Amino acid sequence: MSSTPYKALPKDFIWGFATASFQIEGSTDVDGRGKSFWDDFSRTPGKTLDGRNGDVATDSYRLWKEDVELLAQYGVKTYRFSLAWSRIIPLGGRNDPVNPKGIEFYSNLIDALLEKNIIPFITLYHWDLPQSLHDRYGGWLNKEEIVKDYTRYAQVCFEAFGDRVKHWRRLTCIIFRLTMNEPWCISILGYGRGVFAPGRSSDRARSSEGNSSTEPWIVGQNVILSHASAVKVYREVFKPVQKGQIGITLNGDWQMPYDDNPENVAAAQHALDVAIGWFADPIYLGHYPPYMREMLGSRLPEFSEEEIQLVKGSSDFYGMNTYTTNLCRAGGDDEFQGLVDYTFTRPDGTQLGKQAHCAWLQDYPEGFRSLLNYLWNRYHLPIYVTENGFAVKDEGTMPLEQALNDTDRIHYFEGTTSVLLQAIHEDGIDIRAYFPWSLLDNFEWADGYVTRFGLTYVDYNTQKRYPKQSAHFLTKVFYFHSNSFTQY
Repeated sequence: MSSTPYKALPKDFIWGFATASFQIEGSTDVDGRGKSFWDDFSRTPGKTLDGRNGDVATDSYRLWKEDVELLAQYGVKTYRFSLAWSRIIPLGGRNDPVNPKGIEFYSNLIDALLEKNIIPFITLYHWDLPQSLHDRYGGWLNKEEIVKDYTRYAQVCFEAFGDRVKHWRRLTCIIFRLTMNEPWCISILGYGRGVFAPGRSSDRARSSEGNSSTEPWIVGQNVILSHASAVKVYREVFKPVQKGQIGITLNGDWQMPYDDNPENVAAAQHALDVAIGWFADPIYLGHYPPYMREMLGSRLPEFSEEEIQLVKGSSDFYGMNTYTTNLCRAGGDDEFQGLVDYTFTRPDGTQLGKQAHCAWLQDYPEGFRSLLNYLWNRYHLPIYVTENGFAVKDEGTMPLEQALNDTDRIHYFEGTTSVLLQAIHEDGIDIRAYFPWSLLDNFEWADGYVTRFGLTYVDYNTQKRYPKQSAHFLTKVFYFHSNSFTQY
């Protein structure tokens, strides 16, 4: 148990673990599911580190009842999961048929969670666009089509999964919805760097199609407009009856000046503008960050006045996905980082924190607290921490017993949960939820199965689940701080 002094969490604070459909479900050709553009992309040689794909993942389409029991065992209050668009509407489009088997699967999952007093926290889109929409008109690149198709998909979900209001009220809870997960990743990794589906990039060694100088910014705006259009439908048609909350979740790590040099201080803000402000400023403030217009000029699309009215205020809360902190120096050449150079090495040569398995992640809880303060002071909305986690170095090659004793991950969560409490009690930030990533080791996108973020170890040969010590640690922490006693 952490030595963190007892501080009660707010009465309505919720915590639980998170997953995404393509990363866990498998069964990609079962019960009428259509292709997502991750299906063939992950099967293409060279697109994942280990050459493996999402065809099986953690087999959670078949083992979902076991996963719900695991969540109940951990004592979570909520579970964040995503819906597979192509499982619900196999061809994706607004005039394409809905798949009853897909509706049934998620409906059964929601009912099972509610029976366990676990609040469903649903993400409508976590990167798995129906392949047919990409083939039909370019997917996220086509504003006129994708906004309409995404909005219809969202409406189908609102209708299908919003009919248990009395059940939710009996549990004194409401279902929360996230329209999109991490638009920055959708835009940059899929259409700029080309490392995520659909893999478009100006790098012809990586992709035969794409323009990294224009397409990410077009996609980003189309994602924002699709999100806002779905929110408008929900608020006008469904919210009066369903009483749910709806918003978007944005990725973005804390960007800290390398030193006190004014150029590096400015660079850190520029990095924040592109990592976070690109999406958060239009949604919460009604405009793009001025630095982005300065950096991109006419390559950054304009919002019409009507679009700004649609977009501004289109989230009931701030959904925050964050993992690490970067030290920022002026003079970088990467627009996707705001023309800022990132490093983990301090001026004295020491490292910022403990290195994770993935090169982009080090453990630095002070940055987590700084980011909470930045978002609270800038956007003035309740914060839901919808992802936060750590991949232990070389965990995938460890003996099982060693992997389960994941002390580096525990250390990471000791830090983040401690500063989370400080941010609530000392900084006065309205934080409503915390979702460690992830419930299970799973298909980690371009990393394949090499990188493990799970609180639960998965043996990919047998699909057997083994709780790690970090899961037990978090269960104890949140039980302790959710109850009115001072000793554990």
